[in-house]
Amino acid sequence: MNESAAADQGPRLLALYDRALPQVYGYLAARVNDPSVAEDLTGETFLAAVRAVRERKVPDLTIAWLVTVARNKLVDHWRRLAREERSLRLATDPEADVIDDDIDARFDRLHARAVLAELGAHHRAALTLRYLDGLSVPEVAGHLDRTVHATEALLVRARRAFRARYDEGRCDD
Repeated sequence: MNESAAADQGPRLLALYDRALPQVYGYLAARVNDPSVAEDLTGETFLAAVRAVRERKVPDLTIAWLVTVARNKLVDHWRRLAREERSLRLATDPEADVIDDDIDARFDRLHARAVLAELGAHHRAALTLRYLDGLSVPEVAGHLDRTVHATEALLVRARRAFRARYDEGRCDD
């Protein structure tokens, strides 16, 4: 990237902000199920974007790039949650392991989101990246700083946990 292109990115980010804000917030809100967390992560995303622009590290300033920054902030958020959950478990239990069709469809989606929100952060992150974001297993592994083999095993456990919780809340009358 040449010097003048990098210098122009500050005003470009500012011009892009109004169009990008609803898309970045919408991406995050659909995945965290808590408006205040989505707002915080949206703020973190734009702060990181400003930092990257100042450091001239932005290869292509687009909404897609901002959503990628948001995805990274979301993964960081899930990692923090997982660390906090592990710490709480260990603090409380030293023996703990660190381990109509349209209406029906709408209920199923709402139930699935509620179940996803109940899962541990590591399971939620793996399932969201793989199935909501459509990333490949190697891409998920990269985001979670795991090997592909460990990520495949995590996805198996996460799917099993999701199915068990999902089925608990269903009534078949």
